[in-house]
Order: sequence, then structure tokens, then C-alpha cells
Amino acid sequence: MAVAVSLINMKGGVGKTTVAAQLAHAVAADGLRVLAVDLDPQSNLSHSIMGPAAYADHLTANRPTIAQILQEFVPPGGNGSGPRALAPEHIPVTDAGSGSGSEGKLDLIPSRLELSHLLMSPTGRERQLARYLSQLHDQYDLVVIDCAPTESLLTRVAYFASRYVVVPVKPEFLATLGMPLLERSIVDFKRAHADHELDIAGLILNDQSGYADSDEKGRSTEAITAYAKDRGWKVFQTRIPYSLSYARASRNRSPISHTSFARWDRIEGFLRLKDEILDSVGLGERR
Repeated sequence: MAVAVSLINMKGGVGKTTVAAQLAHAVAADGLRVLAVDLDPQSNLSHSIMGPAAYADHLTANRPTIAQILQEFVPPGGNGSGPRALAPEHIPVTDAGSGSGSEGKLDLIPSRLELSHLLMSPTGRERQLARYLSQLHDQYDLVVIDCAPTESLLTRVAYFASRYVVVPVKPEFLATLGMPLLERSIVDFKRAHADHELDIAGLILNDQSGYADSDEKGRSTEAITAYAKDRGWKVFQTRIPYSLSYARASRNRSPISHTSFARWDRIEGFLRLKDEILDSVGLGERR
């Protein structure tokens, strides 16, 4: 049975996509079967895993994306064909992370800008991704969902499709202000859907720069940690410091462990975080 985990924060620029891509690569390298889902119209996760050229070819060929899952059909293409029914096994881009040296499997459901158009008529779409994933539950160990940084239909889509939420946070003043928004979003969802189990697996402190710890960073870290502790939320022990190797890894569609000139402590640090996340969501024994 696949465990679905959404990476969510109501504030942008906190490293959600970087963590999602690297987590997917690292877990696949452990020999597990991973499905990455890009639920952001900006499609950054799709670019990071597929690469810009392959992603452009995917759209040009009118191949399915997350937008079609929410619509439940593939629109007519340029070849004169009419609308097509969705075939679950044909939607993910299989072996999307094949260039990473992964020992397991890394597939991807890409996104596209047109996903934002569905926000104009959200009624009835909230459970579509969950229904789709239920047909693939025995084909993957982990589903990683990268979410848009705002409260919308797409947030509810992610909640319905997920068992856990992982929250990347940068230790800065505005990040602390965004925590109550996330808490309210999850509390409201669980109140409206009491039969749906949705838990915060943990918060990731994702540092915003390579500079030495500043007073502001320290104060923000304390505030985030205290806020999480008051609510019984875990804060993962491993923090992710700034590294240019993450940007290089995205460009090369590879894990940081396969990126040239990546520092060993950065590689080891992310692998420790990956292990913490897997343990928190109950997948530690599958490695």
C-alpha cells in the first residue's frame, strides 16, 4: 500500500519543490517505488524531474497531466481526435528519474499551467486525485505530492489524497506568520472530514542562506520550534542548509548525491532527513 505525503506551506520560497524532488530521488535510490505528483501550476517539480526538453515534448504531444486527472478526460488533440478517457496506467511518466541512477522506481504525474484554470470551477474536483491514486495503491511505496503555496482547491485535492503532511519552513520572520494559516487550513479540513486521517509528519527547517546563524534566524527557529511543540508537531532534527548543489541537481534532474562537487556533509544531511521522514510516515522498515 502506498503512503501519500504532501509537502505544503502557505508561504512560497521555502524549498518545497527542492525537498520533494530530492526526497523522491533519494527514496527511489533506496529501492522503493516512488510516484511524484506535481500539484502546482508552475510545474517546477515537473521540470526538475523530467528536464525542460522532455517536459516540453510531453506537453506538445498532448500527453496527460494532473489537470486531466481532475477533469477525468483528455481534451481533443491536434490530430483531430476527440476527447479520450483516462487510462490510469498511462498517465504517469514512467522512469522519469531514470537519469538519477535510482535503484528503485521514480514515476511522475506532471503539471501544466492550465491547471490554474480549474480553480475557476472547483466544485466536485477535490477527490479526483484521491480516486485516481486508489487505482495505483499497490504499485508504489511512496507518493510525494508537491503543492502550490496557497489555500485553494488544490490544497483540498492534496489533503484528500494524502495521509501525511510534511512542512518545509525557512527560519525567518514571515515564515512564523504563515504557520497559523497552515494550522487553520488543516484543522478546518479535519473538522469537515472527520473520517479522513491527516497528520503532520513533521516540519523541516530549511535554511535560507549559507551565512552563519544570525540573531534573526535564531529567534525565528525558536518561534517555529515552540509553535510546533505546543501543537504536538514533530520538527525533524536534520536541518537543510543552503547549497548550490540543490540547484545543480535540479538542472541535471538528479539527486544531490549524484551531483558534481556536492559537499559530502550536504549529501549525508539530506539522506538523514530522508530517513527521518520515512520513519515518521511508517516506511522506515521498507528500505
